[in-house]
Amino acid sequence: MRSNMSLTSSSSGNGVSNEKHMPAAIETYSLGESVEIGQIAQELKKLWQDGEGAMTRASLINFAVYSEKPGSLEKNTQLISRITENHACRALVIGANQNSKENRVEAWINAHCHVGRAGSKQVCSEQISFLLEGPCVKLLPSIVFSHLDSDLPLYLWWQDDFPEPMDPQLWAWIDRLIFDSQTWKNFDKQMRLVETAQQEAKQRIVLCDLNWTRLDKVRYAIAQFFDHPASHHHFSKMESMTVDFAPGFKSCAILLIGWLGAQLKWNTNQQEMNGSCRFLDANNRKIDIELRERAGGPIGEVVLNSSDVKFRVAPAKCGDLLEICRSGEKETALPQMMPGQSNDPVDLMTQELLRGGPHRVYLRAVNCVRSLL
Repeated sequence: MRSNMSLTSSSSGNGVSNEKHMPAAIETYSLGESVEIGQIAQELKKLWQDGEGAMTRASLINFAVYSEKPGSLEKNTQLISRITENHACRALVIGANQNSKENRVEAWINAHCHVGRAGSKQVCSEQISFLLEGPCVKLLPSIVFSHLDSDLPLYLWWQDDFPEPMDPQLWAWIDRLIFDSQTWKNFDKQMRLVETAQQEAKQRIVLCDLNWTRLDKVRYAIAQFFDHPASHHHFSKMESMTVDFAPGFKSCAILLIGWLGAQLKWNTNQQEMNGSCRFLDANNRKIDIELRERAGGPIGEVVLNSSDVKFRVAPAKCGDLLEICRSGEKETALPQMMPGQSNDPVDLMTQELLRGGPHRVYLRAVNCVRSLL
């Protein structure tokens, strides 16, 4: 059971939960109670103290979401409600309109509450929402920083193309920058912007691409073919690869090729032409790559051909699973099932929030196929 209410607790500052009282759960996705910018902290505390019903406030990270799309505040409030079922946080949801000629700033407070596994108390995450219009959009860094929950890490989900130039004041405080390169019209330009931001923040920022997260299950499925050292000799025998992708997800397919190429030390030999490209392995052997647009999920069938064995990963016909198999002249195909990848934004974000580390493999994959993106 989940609820979204205009009540929350005051910050504990260290992610420690405070047991208080709130009203019974109400199924709604409203932005909550409208408040003055300068009164947010006081109103949060007041609403918390006036509430009725058992609850527990929890906050492990600051999670900011920024979008310039119309209606994004309501849409992202729904996403936050689902995300907080498994990830307690203070959510800062920001909707912006830079094209407006007049300044306008509005704010709301609410909380997303979910019945705990014990079934007796509700665990609640705060949400503060902001609408920024006109020149005051430039106040974004100040608004974000002044409403963070103590010294908890800051994750920023940026849902639009990045502006040029990027504001160094904003990026200096971010721990993980989450974006989706699938929506970029100019991958190279956007990637260079976020890399510059990372450098200006002295590598503090971890770059988290949801387009890369979409490949998790497919990459695991391919990797399991070569878990045993006895299979590694196939690396030097690779001859070709085909990747099916859904309309609009070509960059996702290219990142998959970049992952394999970076891991096996392939280099581009021929730029993409009519859906095909060519790589050279460490011994200057040619590997032909074919990209095929097909209806379906972001990534469809993936086939790797060595000189004597075919490795195949494809969506199963019986649900959210992947069918994997290898076959050859002396080897009968024995299909097996592995978990498939969801393209739901909440599922992708949940996967990303469970991760740690700097995503170095992702950066190597990007550099391997940068000229193709």
